[in-house]
Amino acid sequence: MRKYIFILLTVVLCGCSDYNKILKSTDHNFKYQKAVELFNAKKYIKAQGLFDDIAMYYRGTDRSQQILHYLAECHRGSKDYQSAIDYYQTYLRSFPRGEYAELSKFMIGYCNYLMSPDARLDQTTTNEAISNLQEFTELYPESDSIQRADQLLDELFNKLAYKELLTARLYRNLGLYRGDNYQSAIIVSNNALNDYPFSNYREEFGYIIFESKYLRAKSSASDTQEERFRDAKDEYYSFINEYPDGKFRKQADKIYIEIKKHLKE
Repeated sequence: MRKYIFILLTVVLCGCSDYNKILKSTDHNFKYQKAVELFNAKKYIKAQGLFDDIAMYYRGTDRSQQILHYLAECHRGSKDYQSAIDYYQTYLRSFPRGEYAELSKFMIGYCNYLMSPDARLDQTTTNEAISNLQEFTELYPESDSIQRADQLLDELFNKLAYKELLTARLYRNLGLYRGDNYQSAIIVSNNALNDYPFSNYREEFGYIIFESKYLRAKSSASDTQEERFRDAKDEYYSFINEYPDGKFRKQADKIYIEIKKHLKE
């Protein structure tokens, strides 16, 4: 065991020694070539160190474009997405029509997509990713990355829709606790259907609207009950017309039977 530990330490120390020698070299082209080798070997932090070291030397030259691109990719490879975005943006400011302009524009959106948090948290980054990717699709409609950008946008919009779904569920479950939360559930669901018409949660939003109208009618004063039950009945027909074989059909049918009982039909 000691023998293997010694061999491992020797390899690590030799590797560090070789890297330090490269860092101390005054041959900038040599450093660049080694940085590219390290990048291709996915040793992003070491590659980044070398690219950082020679960036000033090559500023204003043709190679400056490649170095900025590599630095952005190094940060992305090491999962420092915010720094990657900063470098992609720097690249675009420096080379708006450069070789990697299209890729940089896409990667800004992609890195924000990767940083997009759980739906229960603040969605500022999600909205930034959506804005970035929409701008990319407008600027590069013929890009090979358009399909991927559209897929990412679908995921991001679904995340925002899911956040609204969690809110709608909460309001429905709160019922009349400290206010008419059924009405709030209806409003949130209707807004979500308008804002995210193609989300994966469209059916459940529709069901929440119907169920909340029924529960609201059920708990209403007698002078408003009939009108609200009829509204819930109309909502039932709208719901089953759109989702005749949906996963909430059985639950909706049970509620409809109760509505008919209340309306004495």
